[in-house]
Amino acid sequence: MTSLLEEASIQFFNEAKGLFDMMPLFGIEPQDLLVQLGTPSSSLSRLRDTPEWQRVCTLLIRRGTDEPAWWRTPLGNYAARNIPIEDRAITKAEAAKILGVSNATVATLVRRGTLRSSEGKPFLSDTLERMLEPRRAGRPRKSKALLAQKTNVLGESSNRVKPILKWAGGKSQMLDVLIPKVPRRYGKYIEPFFGGGALFFALQPKDAVIADSNPELVNLYIQVRDHVEDVISALAGYRNEKEQFLEVRSLDWKTLPPVEAAARTLYLNKTCFNGLYRVNRKGQFNTPFANYKNPTICDAEALRNASHALADATIVCGDYTEVLAKYAEPDDFIFLDPPYIPVSEYSDFKRYTKEQFEIEDHSRLAIEFSRLHSLGCHLLLTNSNHPLVHELYGQYEIQVIPTKRSVACRASSRTGEDTLIIAEPEPKALTATSSNLHELSEQVALYPSTRFMGSKQKLLTELWDVASRFEFDSVVDLFSGSGIVSYMFKAQGKQVISNDYMAMSATFTKAMVENQTVTLPLIDARRLLKDCLTDDFVATTFKDLYYTDEENHLIDVLRTRIKAINDPYQRAIAMTALIRACTKKRPRGIFTYTGHRYDDGRKDLKKSLSEQFLDAVEAVNNAVFDNHQQNKSIRGDALQLSADHPDLVYMDPPYYSPLSDNEYVRRYHFVEGLACDWQGVQMQEHTKTKKFKSYPTPFSSRTGAADAFDRLIERFKDSILIISYSSNSQPTKEEMLGILGRHKKNVEVVPVDYRYSIGTQHKGDANRNKVEEYFFLGW
Repeated sequence: MTSLLEEASIQFFNEAKGLFDMMPLFGIEPQDLLVQLGTPSSSLSRLRDTPEWQRVCTLLIRRGTDEPAWWRTPLGNYAARNIPIEDRAITKAEAAKILGVSNATVATLVRRGTLRSSEGKPFLSDTLERMLEPRRAGRPRKSKALLAQKTNVLGESSNRVKPILKWAGGKSQMLDVLIPKVPRRYGKYIEPFFGGGALFFALQPKDAVIADSNPELVNLYIQVRDHVEDVISALAGYRNEKEQFLEVRSLDWKTLPPVEAAARTLYLNKTCFNGLYRVNRKGQFNTPFANYKNPTICDAEALRNASHALADATIVCGDYTEVLAKYAEPDDFIFLDPPYIPVSEYSDFKRYTKEQFEIEDHSRLAIEFSRLHSLGCHLLLTNSNHPLVHELYGQYEIQVIPTKRSVACRASSRTGEDTLIIAEPEPKALTATSSNLHELSEQVALYPSTRFMGSKQKLLTELWDVASRFEFDSVVDLFSGSGIVSYMFKAQGKQVISNDYMAMSATFTKAMVENQTVTLPLIDARRLLKDCLTDDFVATTFKDLYYTDEENHLIDVLRTRIKAINDPYQRAIAMTALIRACTKKRPRGIFTYTGHRYDDGRKDLKKSLSEQFLDAVEAVNNAVFDNHQQNKSIRGDALQLSADHPDLVYMDPPYYSPLSDNEYVRRYHFVEGLACDWQGVQMQEHTKTKKFKSYPTPFSSRTGAADAFDRLIERFKDSILIISYSSNSQPTKEEMLGILGRHKKNVEVVPVDYRYSIGTQHKGDANRNKVEEYFFLGW
């Protein structure tokens, strides 16, 4: 395998000319330097501490300053690891390019203090350190690989680290129940009643705050984290003998060196009765000797694994209220496992410290639970199945789980019922005075205008008014259509996944939503118009239907040349331009009829097809911009779309209405054929318009539409939902509210008065295109 040094040397050799052009290396011949640095077997570090090396350092740092993403290359990595770099503040955009993440992710790292900064600007040295040793950002919604990795860890018990203590109320027996309740993504992991920490060790979160009010327990975890080998050595002197047990138990752990105190805690836990940590009112450990036959006093492997899991954790000794007040933030996952409310007179495992946890403490904890929920935290709380638990947490989801106890005297009595209280944060609605309400970016206006049926171009302000009530970073546009809504969300700085079942729609969003920087130079666009040998498919199949023979031949020429474009974004731009040109040259922009009987003399119809094509290329080029997010264009089935828990999902499906058909392919079959090159479609040669068979869609019937909505809403029930629907469509408004209500806690409908731009139903005085548009909200 090629080493980093070898890759860096090769890259240096390849880039050397450009580097020297940036800053000549005076005092040494460039060719001599290339011989030393450009040979894979040589070492860049041979030049260290020489004037030439200092010049190379300056040159490489300048390269990284000019192109922040360069730091992620082999040479950039090598430079970041080996040369001294001035510690200076950089912009969030520069940090995002260095880390290969979005600006929003960098802002989160800075806000949480995970990335050291000054006045909101991250430091270069810390950014490079994080690049070299990636860690979880705290809210990894942008990385599918990271989410998949985390999911694997949760699902495979072989990857779990074992707790190092046996603990009253320990959750090892409940992990298979608890882990599915953990949110797929969250900020910090916080556990203020840590105890044995079974869930923490199973999850192994990288950004965690663990705490307990027991100082002896906290000392143990700190020593295992920081001095695990010393703890292992200290345990070597302990034996499973009652005399030694009683002697060690009588010691005051606070008088011992921290490592010795930690070893004492482990020894007593492994050799006492049922591993029960119990203290008297003076705080003295008083559990009797267990007389086990052969207990494992020192499990060195388990201790080292635990040390690794604890490596990045913040470990705190303190009351849970103080810990949560200091550390809890919106989007954090907080696991609360307090001493249980006793369900029998003999249940007294609250004596983990000399300060006991009483009924009043449970009432105060319920108040804190409510505060954390309002703050926007993910919450999971466990307790006994006691009536008071149901009374305190009745407004939240409560699940009763049969469980086994690990510390009961008789094994036959180690059964019971636990309750799980689960609360997910509600999307935070912004106040009416928030600066981002109702304000659309000027970038939105650069999206090429469209006459696409059902386009929401005229409803963008109303849609953004509704969407901006919530805080969100990622959006899925399930039925992108013209692409304008996806583009609007991109212009507002969101990460966008744009989906549609039509190739034409996916082409639009490939060119202007997924594409961030690539344009098609007009000189290259003009070359596409040059005559060439073609398959004459359009010229023969659609002769005398929509365009002249000359125009049909030009369409075939453009089809042929576009397919030969290597860059996928330039290819998408060219095809988008061809589709727009063909639509503009068509009266009413649709293909449900032949001939030109609707020619009203518009200017667009008088322009040549080649002029329309070049105009469209220029318009699409002007719409291309970089919002520094990882946007994606997909052609797929909305019901099968795989997306990693987007914050918001917008649905604008093809409306089902008994008054008119909702089939887009029938109207746009010709340009849809251009987009997919008539591949994978079933031509209907017998039809006058030479259309192809429509794509199957559940929205073509009333029953199918209702079922599809129900499945989609259930599929994205964890996301904020905005559904665009019209008053002349079915299911009805009441039925839609019922479907939403089955899956979402909060449901609202916002009506918008709107007249469609394309009319097909006029009878007498009744204008059936005067409809009321609805935005259904679910959160």
